[in-house]
This record gives sequence, C-alpha cells and structure tokens, in this order.
Amino acid sequence: MTMSIYVPLQQEEDPDDEYTNQKMNKEAQYSGDADEMVSQPQRSKGGLITMPFIIANEALGNTASLGILPNMILYLMGPYNLHLGQANQILLLSAAAGKFMPVVGAFVADSYLGRFLSVGLGSAVSFLGMALLWLTAMIKPTEGVQSPTSWEMAMLISAFILISIASGGVSCSMAFGADQVNIKDNPNNNRVLEMFFSWYYAFASISAIIALTVIVYIQDHLGWKIGFGVPAALMFLSTLLFFLASPLYVKIQKRTNLFASFGQVIVASYSNRKLPLPPKNSPQFYHHNKDSDLVVPTDKLRFLNKACVIKEFEQDIACDGSRINPWNLCTVDQVEEFKAIVRVIPLWSSGIMMTLSMGSSFGLLQAKTLNRHITSNFEVPAGSLSVINIGTVIIWIVFYDRVLIPLASKIRGKPVKISAKKRMGIGLFLSFLYSVNAAIFETIRRRNANNGVLEMSALWLAPQLCLAGISEAVNFIGQNEFYYTEFPSTMSSVAASLSGLGMAAGSLVSSLLFSIVENTTSRGGKDGWISDDINKGHFDKYSWLIAGISAFNILYYIICSWAYGPAVEELSKD
Repeated sequence: MTMSIYVPLQQEEDPDDEYTNQKMNKEAQYSGDADEMVSQPQRSKGGLITMPFIIANEALGNTASLGILPNMILYLMGPYNLHLGQANQILLLSAAAGKFMPVVGAFVADSYLGRFLSVGLGSAVSFLGMALLWLTAMIKPTEGVQSPTSWEMAMLISAFILISIASGGVSCSMAFGADQVNIKDNPNNNRVLEMFFSWYYAFASISAIIALTVIVYIQDHLGWKIGFGVPAALMFLSTLLFFLASPLYVKIQKRTNLFASFGQVIVASYSNRKLPLPPKNSPQFYHHNKDSDLVVPTDKLRFLNKACVIKEFEQDIACDGSRINPWNLCTVDQVEEFKAIVRVIPLWSSGIMMTLSMGSSFGLLQAKTLNRHITSNFEVPAGSLSVINIGTVIIWIVFYDRVLIPLASKIRGKPVKISAKKRMGIGLFLSFLYSVNAAIFETIRRRNANNGVLEMSALWLAPQLCLAGISEAVNFIGQNEFYYTEFPSTMSSVAASLSGLGMAAGSLVSSLLFSIVENTTSRGGKDGWISDDINKGHFDKYSWLIAGISAFNILYYIICSWAYGPAVEELSKD
C-alpha cells in the first residue's frame, strides 16, 4: 500500500472566486470559532448588565449549597440516628458525586446543551434537591427516637443525588459569565473580563463565609427546619434571578462533541496501529483543519499520531476536503486534545491526596469537644470554624500576589514567578504537614479528654486549619493554571473541571480507606480506630496513616512531574 500525499487542504482561496465570496459572506454572519457560532443580532446582548444576575446566581447558590454541608454529619447522626461510619460514608460518596459531575457538565454543556441551559437546569435541580432535604427535616424532627424508615432514607439519598447532579450544570456559571464579555469581538473587553473574574471569586468567597457563619448559626440555634429552609429559599431566589435576565444573555451553542471526538481518536489509532509514521515535519501526510495552528502532531504519545495519518487520499478525503469516515481518520487537533487528557492523568492523580487528607468530618467532631465560647453567652458553632480555612485562602492569595511575588521580584531585580507545577508540589507538601499537625493535635486532645473534662480552646485547631487553607490555595490554583496552559483553548471548560474531578476521586478513595480501616481495626470485637465517640476512637492513628500516604504521594508527584517534562510556561521562559 502506498501513502498518498494530500495537499489541497493547504491551498489558498482565490478572493475573486465566486464560491469563496459566497463563503466569506456566509462567515461574516457569525462571530467566534466554527464551534462557537453566534448570530449577528446577539452582538448587542451580554456585557456588564448581565454580570449582577450571573454573580448573584453564583453567590446565592454557593451560600445555599455550602450552608448545608458543615453540620450535615450532625444531622445524620442526630435526627437520622446514623452511626458515624454510615454518616461519613454517605457524605464522602455525596461529595465525590458532587465533585465529579462538573466534568460531565462541562462535556455536556460544550457538546449538547450549551452553557445557558446547563446553568439554568442545574440551578433548578439544585433547588429541588434542597427543597427535598428541607422536607426530610419537616417529617423527621425527633432526634434519638428511632432509626429512619426506608422511605425516609430514600428521600434523604434522593436529595443528595439531585444536589450532586445539579452541581454539574451550576459549575458552568463562570464560563457562561465569560461568554457575556466576548473578547473575540472586542479586544478592549479584556479588562472587563478581568473585572468579572475578580468579582466572581470575591463574591464566591464572601458567600462561603456567610454560609459557614450565618447559615450554620441558624441551624444550631433555630433547628433543622429553618436551617434547611433558608438555603432552599436562597437557591430558589438564585434560580429566579438567573432566568429573569434570560433575554439579556449571549447564548453560545457548542457543536463539538468531545465524547465522540475522543472515541474517534481511540478507534482510529487502534485501527491504524500497524501503519508506519511519516517523517517528522511533514504536514502533507496529516489531516488538519484549515487555518489550524497545528499541522503536525507532537512527538508526545506518538502512537496516537497514527489516528490523523492520511493513508489513501481517494479513500480518506471527500471532494470538499472533509473526512469520509471520522472513525478512520482524525484531525491533528483531535489527537492533541486527547493527548492533553492522557498526559496529564498521572500528575492529576497526585492531587487526589489533597482530598484524602482533608476530606473527613473529624475536625467538626473535634471542635464539638473543645471550648468554643468567645464570651460566657456566645459560643461559636463548630461548623463555623471552617471560616478560618477560607479566610486563610483569601489572605494567602492577597499576600502571594501583592506582597510575596513583588518583593521577590524587587530583590532579584527581575520578574519572579513560581511555576504551576512547583506550586502543585508545594501544596502537596503543606497537606502532608497538615496531616502531621492533625495527628499530633488529636493525640494531645485525646490524652486530655481521657483525664477528665476537656477545657482546651477550639483555637488549637487554627494551625491545622491554616495549613489546610494555604495548601488548598497553593495546590488547586496551581492545578487550574497548569490545566489551562497545557490544554488547547477548545478544552478550557474541561480544564476548569479537572481539579474538582480530583476532589471527587479523593472522596471515593477516602471512603474506601475509611471502610478498610474501620473493618480491619475492629476485628475480633476490639475497639477500632473509628468510633461514634471520638474520645474512644483512635483518629490520631488514622491521621498518622494519612500522613504516611501523603509522604509517599510527594515522591510519586516528583516522579510524575519529571516524566511529564517541561510545561508550556517553562518552555516559554527558555
């Protein structure tokens, strides 16, 4: 079999050609990429007028969703009379589903629904889930009387499922907000886009603090009925505000089916596995999109390059230059998009440890045993101590961006930037220190509790909460920046969801590890490490186990980082 050389895709169009003129007139009716077509009348839509509605949707929804989380383990162990192990497993699995769905939502939004419908439907389904959770409090108000019936458990689990599914659509809110400032049509809108991201993150942080203080306080002092009713009402308001501004939005419809695209690369590369690769820097042998910056595939994961090799021009390419069978021949862009996912998996997997080390509810149980009184009449809710974590994130971001980096740049006499990969590694090291600190503190707390009444201040939890906040800020921001720079621009929605997917995987691994430890340490009727009474359990040993796994994970990350090679930002420095 001989390999034909295919050149027509590289031919330039004659501006005097009638077909070319018709095509140019047709393209003038659209703005953006071929996959992001927006009709001409929509150019007057979007802009700053839509920002309050989108930011309000995010802030109110974030307050509602975060407000039900801090005290949830107390709700499950209280009115629902579940054991600590059962309650923790439900929360871990629910958290895993909620963090996994944004990845599914990103693919579905970009391939089928579009971001407007994804955010709108996600908000509506989230309201239904919270309303159902509120109903569980209305019909199951008695604490410590009996175990929940099967239909009561069904209502509870259904509420968690709806809220988790909804997170996949709501997570597209930031990308949808960026669509309203179409920088492709007006380069001067870059500053407006920057303002949107700043306000978006600011209100997300403020809403988190409100959720962990006001909502938690309501649950502690006014009960579960009002405590779950308020988040449901906020979610309804969030959904209503979002749809009220529907006529103002730019609604970009995606046409790229990423699911099918990745499947085509896998099938084509396998069917062409015996095909020899053409010489390097030979664009005529590879099928690529017209005007694409990628005309030949990279040398990374070279076996996938066979998916875009043109075997026979007559058999592979139609008269108009398109592929006859996309399952036998892919474009270079498709191959590189799939490579980006495959290459990043090892580094991504190292981030699972962040959730494994900080994803348990033990901190809340510890706080319940400590002195949380600010005055003799006011006691800080145990769930509100997470504000220290969030506050540390905000303080660290401001300190890093406005103090640390400018000072380092001034000292060295040139701009200083810590690469995203290095920040990811630093974050993992700080999470290891968090686990060590948590283990040491629990050892001290448990010893004092066994000696009688525990008078330790809840502020003893502050160091580990601060370490958790800094490690999350350093690692997760590094992850997001790394994915955005390494992935093609067509996959920015997927890039934004990968850190959340790592958290979802971490919750699943944490759930599995929790079950193994509980079953292993309680064999033979012994008192295991996991107990409903935190003073009888050995959560200090569990924390030491997590610290040991974290240390191994740091070594794993170093190896994966070396194997990945230099990132895009590192190559640009050279």
